[in-house]
Amino acid sequence: MYHISLPVKTGSRRQPRICRINSIVHSWIQGANWSTMRVKDILKNTNRSFSFEFFPPKTDAGWEKLFLTISDLMPLKPSYVSVTYGAGGSTREHTHEMVIRIQRETDLTVVSHLTCVGSSKDEIKSILEKYTENGIENILALRGDPPEAQKSYIPAGDGFARAAELVSFIKKHFPHMGIGVAGFPEGHPDTPNRLKEIEYLKAKVDEGADYIVTQLFFDNRDFYDFCERCELAGIHVPILAGIMPITSLRGMIRIAELAAGAHLPARLLKSVYRAGNDEYVAKVGIHWATEQIRDLIDNDVRGVHFYTLNQSKATLKIYESLGVKDSVQLSA
Repeated sequence: MYHISLPVKTGSRRQPRICRINSIVHSWIQGANWSTMRVKDILKNTNRSFSFEFFPPKTDAGWEKLFLTISDLMPLKPSYVSVTYGAGGSTREHTHEMVIRIQRETDLTVVSHLTCVGSSKDEIKSILEKYTENGIENILALRGDPPEAQKSYIPAGDGFARAAELVSFIKKHFPHMGIGVAGFPEGHPDTPNRLKEIEYLKAKVDEGADYIVTQLFFDNRDFYDFCERCELAGIHVPILAGIMPITSLRGMIRIAELAAGAHLPARLLKSVYRAGNDEYVAKVGIHWATEQIRDLIDNDVRGVHFYTLNQSKATLKIYESLGVKDSVQLSA
């Protein structure tokens, strides 16, 4: 059963809260009907997928908040969940620990991010061997962002220069693994040449990627244009749309910093600035994301991937606004 790694002493005020969290998580695990499988098989057996992304916290308080978020979101019955790295691979060990725990202690399908940053081929192989031993069969293969102090990406000694090389390595040495890769509807910040960008994406698919998860976007026209360009390039794997609702003005500014090149439509900005305070900014962001998803579903998107930022409120409100209780209804 899940537990939170907090130093709990006899008589500590935290003990009842931790027990309550464990009880909540235990209840949804016992009631879960999900079966662990590769994402590519999930996509073959459903009209569309709905997935949630989490990241490993750096503090005890962050872990407590994360497990509350998970307990809140699991009744929505995600197709799978994924666990990301921090910038420059900074939370790599926590990612591995969290992925293995989810795999061992729940029936959820879990996808681990795996980046080229700071890892040699032997280190990557060791990670994948550990995953195999623990029954993990899903990887999101990424080049990854360089550490903050490093201006541009530099491969580790005996490492990989591009994600396509990582995909090829996984397919060769771990052919049972399902592999997803990243796509960028608004362009990759390191590849201003959009023709080259699609070439690099096609290389990842040609090496064996099963599906594409996109970077966040706020204008569906960018996503549809991206899908058409993929089709023209001969890329025919499922493309899952990445959605992150704005929940505060500070959060929107942070998104603009982290997702370099993100297109924030004027209509969205007007609504955010008109809102005045974060309570109403969150309402604007949730409404905007809900309408994005409604439109994506109407246009037969293969999947929606929620960047949750380890919070549950926005995602829960989106499902409520869509008039459904879980992902099964949205997949129909």
